[in-house]
Amino acid sequence: MDPSFFARPAPRVAPDLIGARLLVDGVGGLVVETEAYDRSDPASHSFAGPTRRNASMFGAPGHAYVYRSYGLHWCFNVVCEPGSAVLVRALAPTDGLAAMRARRGGAGPRLLCAGPGRLCQALGLTGQHDGWPLDRAPFRLEARDGPAVVTACSRIGISRGAETPWRFLLAGSAFVSRPPARARPAG
Repeated sequence: MDPSFFARPAPRVAPDLIGARLLVDGVGGLVVETEAYDRSDPASHSFAGPTRRNASMFGAPGHAYVYRSYGLHWCFNVVCEPGSAVLVRALAPTDGLAAMRARRGGAGPRLLCAGPGRLCQALGLTGQHDGWPLDRAPFRLEARDGPAVVTACSRIGISRGAETPWRFLLAGSAFVSRPPARARPAG
């Protein structure tokens, strides 16, 4: 995907990433769940302005923003307009299943990439990848090859701004991190 794809508001990019293929060194799958965050959002790392931790969010669109959540798990985002990013929450694993299983301690296909921490562990993503361009190795990000039925619902795992319907899912996917309580068609 060309970096210009990401030079838009995160709530527009997030649903368009559903069905895209994300690979890191040949390991990955189809994006089935995303969440959007922008600078006006109290749940966003960029809400209070640039810091050392969130510097990549204020960089060029089409780059990775990788951070550690609660000191435990890595989370992978794609940078959109300055101060905004899309958290990739889940993939349907398709490529490099043996590598993912080894990294995830033998987890079954449904739990290999269901959740941002599991996804990063399965793909081998760490803070080392923060700020890297998504249009070069080790990344390969391909636009979806046809239409996708995308739903929107409230975000999860946050305490502020959770009601904002900026969580996007591939309708009916068994690989999302958590099924939505209520979802509506996106767009």
